[in-house]
Amino acid sequence: MTTALATKPGNANDKDWWRGAVIYQIYPRSYQDSNGDGIGDLLGIVQRLPYIASLGVDAIWISPFFMSPMKDFGYDVSDYCDVDPMFGSLADFDAVIETAHSLGVKVMIDLVLSHTSDQHPWFAESRANKINDKANWYVWADPKPDGTAPNNWLSIFGGSGWQWDARREQYYMHNFLVSQPDLNFHEPAVQEALLDVGRFWLNRGVDGFRLDTINFYMHDEQLRDNPALPPERRNANTAPAVNPYNHQEHLYDKNHPKNVEFLRRLRAVMEPFGAAAVGEVGDSQRGLEILGEYTRGDDLMQMCYAFEFLAADIPTADRIVEVMEEVDTVAGEGWACWAFSNHDVVRHATRWNLAPGAQRMFTTLIMCLRGSVCIYQGEELGLPEAEVAFEDLQDPYGIEFWPEFKGRDGCRTPMVWTPNSQNGGFSDAKPWLPVASEHLPLAVSAQEDEPGALLHHYRKAIAFRRAHSALSQGSHDKLRAKGDVIYFTRTDGEQTIFCAFNVSETPSDFDLPDGNWIPIGAELGSAHVSADGRLHLGPWQVCLALKTDI
Repeated sequence: MTTALATKPGNANDKDWWRGAVIYQIYPRSYQDSNGDGIGDLLGIVQRLPYIASLGVDAIWISPFFMSPMKDFGYDVSDYCDVDPMFGSLADFDAVIETAHSLGVKVMIDLVLSHTSDQHPWFAESRANKINDKANWYVWADPKPDGTAPNNWLSIFGGSGWQWDARREQYYMHNFLVSQPDLNFHEPAVQEALLDVGRFWLNRGVDGFRLDTINFYMHDEQLRDNPALPPERRNANTAPAVNPYNHQEHLYDKNHPKNVEFLRRLRAVMEPFGAAAVGEVGDSQRGLEILGEYTRGDDLMQMCYAFEFLAADIPTADRIVEVMEEVDTVAGEGWACWAFSNHDVVRHATRWNLAPGAQRMFTTLIMCLRGSVCIYQGEELGLPEAEVAFEDLQDPYGIEFWPEFKGRDGCRTPMVWTPNSQNGGFSDAKPWLPVASEHLPLAVSAQEDEPGALLHHYRKAIAFRRAHSALSQGSHDKLRAKGDVIYFTRTDGEQTIFCAFNVSETPSDFDLPDGNWIPIGAELGSAHVSADGRLHLGPWQVCLALKTDI
């Protein structure tokens, strides 16, 4: 298999490289196994970086590879400044940096700052007694007089957000697993320690961070109860519908107003390095509002993403317009980073039951929206969600809520590189999760040899975005919907591009705005425009046109 590398302009000294960037998320356990233990690793990423560069992306985001007992697969960190042996070594990480940079690809890593593993030395010291140097590094609270938890806060992984600890005869807070105690950001020493973590990796050459659960860092010091959330306001964007977490309005266990003060300190640490961050905002009611709050101005985070396009229902034309209008209203001075799939949700090819034409349309759409873009490994192949038998499940979230919620393993199965081996070229050993048989025909090598494959459409869409500054960095006018068609224009300087998308299986006729327009994007299936400005959009078809003065 030969892979041609995309040519990319140099931007090593461009502090705004993130604006409009396309970021490729790697779940390292499942990308490429280099040592035959059935688990992906850092040298496996090195091996596959030429392929990633061939997509034309600006950066990679690597999910956690730090020391961890792996109760939550790396999102429970026991040492922020070392690599877990299952993924390799710090020297292997240096090889990732060196290879990526040689290919013109920046490297972002996943920082999990809101909590640690209960096996982190900080927590071992903190839980020992109430008078040690780290006694206040985690969120500890006395029980109510009747011995029950301090308040009604819940865990995203089910049950109370508090766990009793016999050593201190107090409860500690955990927004996630019991084995993931929350750090106390009201303690200045905690903030300093976490900023030092950022400095460690920046000095090692990383170009930025993905910040896990960025709005969970701080809690209400008065430990006030969260109010109930009326049923009509509940949705399942942040937690599955069967989780009682959705029954509360999370006013006090996250989204603390002082969180922005820490984010400013983190931005100040990043600034000399030209590094950028994208924050994950987990909130089903105020996600876009918080996105705007955390990315406003030039002293906070550069980008955040919320869960609007990670939701279960396929976005209709009206819904897409509604989301983008809300962004303009509450986050117009900020910067969104859009994603349709990631390591926490059902793959969007399955979640939205997309036919091949629809997959292409949504790929083109996300590359035309104002903001930056994250794509998740395997979505460029059109991988559907894998069915994982209960006995093969690894995810504690899925095990807890099975079968109503099957967890996250179905989107985390190994990447498929070749169709002619049981494990798809991922590993010579039994993989940590089984390779889905239905994924094998969609493997990279099979698609490389098929000119009409989705993989090539991703390359073309990314290249098209890169070639037009109006799409990567420009402004947009008001998005509108006409039936199942959404349309808008993107503008940067003298370049204006008209974009229309038929978000349905039903053909639609449409008129271009007044002006002189040249059809572009034929390689993306853009519709033909008649001489009188009329166009016919077939099912899931797009129209892209460049405004001229002629």
